[in-house]
Amino acid sequence: MDFEQVPNRLSIPKQLDVKNNKKKFDKIWLLMLPAFLFLLIFLVYPLLKIFIYSLFDPSFTFEHYKRFFNEPAYLNVLWSTLKTGLLVTVTCILLGYPVAYMLASVTDRVRNILFIFVLLPFWTSFLVRTYAWIVILQKEGILNKILLSIGIISEPLKMVHNTPGVIIGLTHVLLPFMILPLYSIMKSIDMDLVKSAQSLGASPFKSFTRIFLPLSIPGIAAGSILVFIISIGYYVTPALLGGEKDTMISQLIAQQISGQLNWGFGSAIALILLLLILLLLYVFNRFFSLNKMTNGS
Repeated sequence: MDFEQVPNRLSIPKQLDVKNNKKKFDKIWLLMLPAFLFLLIFLVYPLLKIFIYSLFDPSFTFEHYKRFFNEPAYLNVLWSTLKTGLLVTVTCILLGYPVAYMLASVTDRVRNILFIFVLLPFWTSFLVRTYAWIVILQKEGILNKILLSIGIISEPLKMVHNTPGVIIGLTHVLLPFMILPLYSIMKSIDMDLVKSAQSLGASPFKSFTRIFLPLSIPGIAAGSILVFIISIGYYVTPALLGGEKDTMISQLIAQQISGQLNWGFGSAIALILLLLILLLLYVFNRFFSLNKMTNGS
């Protein structure tokens, strides 16, 4: 027997595996090609144009960025946007956590019914929802009439065209984005840990705060980053439910590009917002690993 041929014979399966893997990789790329082209045309190219407009309008300059950071009015808009996003996020946590806990605790039949109400905002027209809140919250609206009729207030409250109106409208839209990540994390928590703590003498409140709540923090974090990032980029709800003091950065971008045709300054503001979001995602990833939340290694 020629032992010199043994290594070559043993290497044949490896060569076949490499060829098979290469064919699989080529097929995967063919499947990914439409999505890749779509992102290239409708995401990468517009972002590249925004970057060019922000620096070359009409020629190379940093004046658009300097103008934004040197004007207190624009910085106030940025601060108002961040503050509104934070308030909406906190409100969604306070309202969404009990709902997600209930969804994770009830039977499958009840859960399916509750999910219909959670997902109902996705099935309703966005403009219809916003105008419905105007009807409900205005001075002559349903809510003020109810409060006046039962004697809680003596005169109508101003709940629209101000910050509370924006927070209510955005919370209604974004609450499912908080509930769904919370539910997915809570559903994976082993409830036997909570029962074991209670059997060892811990009160229900203590077992919840010491065991269940810490284990649900990844869901709070995932829902918070989703709600916050989406809320700071919203346009329609702040435009319809907010007032002059509640102008958000998305409205400022639309005003500069659509109203004043100032593409350079509007593009610079849009790029600042994008960089801010990327910074938030980086900080978020440092404290709460995105790979762990997506079951990555």
